Amino acid sequence: MVKILLVSDRQTKIEEYQSFFNKVAYELICTTNETHIIDLIKVDLPDIIIIDSETKSINLKSLNKKIKSLTDNVIIILLTASENIEKDLVKYANAIITDTMSQSIILSTININLRMKNSLDMLSNTNKDLADSLYRLNALYSTSSQFAGTLDKTKLLNYMIEGLDKTLSFSLTCTLSFCTEEKPVLILNSLYEISEELLTAIKLRTLLNYKSLFEGKTLPFEIDPKNLKVIKNIKYPASRFTFTLFQFDNMFAPISLGENFFGCIEIFKETQFSAEDATCFQTIAQQVSLPLKSATLYQEIIETNKKLERLERLKSEFISIVSHELRTPLTSIKNSLDILLSGRCGEITQAADKFLTMARRNVQRLSGIINDLLDLSKIEAGKMDFHFAPTNINTVIDYVKSTLSEVAKSKGLVLETETENNLPKINADAQRLEQVLTNLVSNAIKFTPENKKIKISSTLINSDDVHINENFKETTKLAKGNYIQVCVADEGIGIEEKDLLHVFDKFAQIENSLSRKAGGTGLGLPIAKQLLEAHQGTIWCDSELHKGSKFYFVIPLN
Repeated sequence: MVKILLVSDRQTKIEEYQSFFNKVAYELICTTNETHIIDLIKVDLPDIIIIDSETKSINLKSLNKKIKSLTDNVIIILLTASENIEKDLVKYANAIITDTMSQSIILSTININLRMKNSLDMLSNTNKDLADSLYRLNALYSTSSQFAGTLDKTKLLNYMIEGLDKTLSFSLTCTLSFCTEEKPVLILNSLYEISEELLTAIKLRTLLNYKSLFEGKTLPFEIDPKNLKVIKNIKYPASRFTFTLFQFDNMFAPISLGENFFGCIEIFKETQFSAEDATCFQTIAQQVSLPLKSATLYQEIIETNKKLERLERLKSEFISIVSHELRTPLTSIKNSLDILLSGRCGEITQAADKFLTMARRNVQRLSGIINDLLDLSKIEAGKMDFHFAPTNINTVIDYVKSTLSEVAKSKGLVLETETENNLPKINADAQRLEQVLTNLVSNAIKFTPENKKIKISSTLINSDDVHINENFKETTKLAKGNYIQVCVADEGIGIEEKDLLHVFDKFAQIENSLSRKAGGTGLGLPIAKQLLEAHQGTIWCDSELHKGSKFYFVIPLN
């Protein structure tokens, strides 16, 4: 029913309006008591207030100001008996009616203003709903952004609770978490303090909710309510909840993603949750599940990496210890063989010489393998000694050529050099560069068939002119400047493109008949790579199956 308040002390006008509004079933309240008027506006706001400008028993200007200060959601119609109306009264009025107007015009004026008020109320409610929706969307977006910014499980659950507080203004949340500690933990975020008796009830309720999710299935974790750890976050500890808490409206949801179960959450609120509240609650509970899974995987990766690092350390220590233990007896065996072959222990037969020579060759081979293992363990432990000094790369190349020429010749290979004259010196450890180049040339000799050629070349080159194989561009970055480039080119078996990226891997052996026949530890190239990296240089290769390989390395001048 439409409620109209008439402020007038003209008895004739009051009786006229009472008779008139009774006919149209509008409720009419008549008063000039300011206190009564203010109480009506505060407690039961009328739809229309008609103020008679002829009223003398009350200050109308003051009344209008008080009404407008209390609410904007009221229609004020000014009733006047003459055309001379105070401006201060007109400015507060939404419409004006006169004593001479017919009842139909008065009713039309009131109804038009009522329709306008209803339209404004609807628009206001729509705007409020829109503002609430925008606020909630913004809170959800903010919460989602926080989820994306961390892999800390405790922070993720805290962000979930903060998001629920912003969007739903809860009284209490009970979060059973299986992901923040080694054992399940119950996290309570409450407006007020919780007694021990109420806490016991909350624990039992939480466990019943948890078990209801796995009816007929094995529980992820058996929980004893007596031993369940509880973390309480109380906002206002001066007040305390009672058992009436369980009469509050509540919602419950699992925190899970597929088969990954992270816990569950129940939320309580003294006022009733709306459908939008339920959607928001479920959205946040689902949103936190994905980053929790990512955080779990990240934690597993960290733990796996720690285990791998420990295994790698143990392996390096084992290799180092075993290599040292083998080195001592090998030295004794080698010295003994050298003495026997020298004839100092008496004349040896031709057959004995053959077998002793074979034994010495294999001892030397085994000694080389042990030296490779020791070098690798030293490099990985950061204990490799370097003695940097101005070094001419061509001197290193000449030394390696003279050392390995006879070996190449014995296989029917030609070892030649093509070096650029007057190359500037580089700051390097000559012995380590000899080790690198010896590895590369030895590999070329090992994997090149008879009657072929191996060439070592050197040149001065700018970083802009270096052409690195596409397979190595991602892992090989050169700073701007000049470099000394060395290339060892052979006409050997070559390497398939799919195997190129693995040639510098530890213990790698490219699978073909010649590599299996040649044997080896597969440590020469990884050692060479790490020795060059210690010189701020890098290494790569170009190769084509059955057409040979070219191994390049560069060392900066500065």
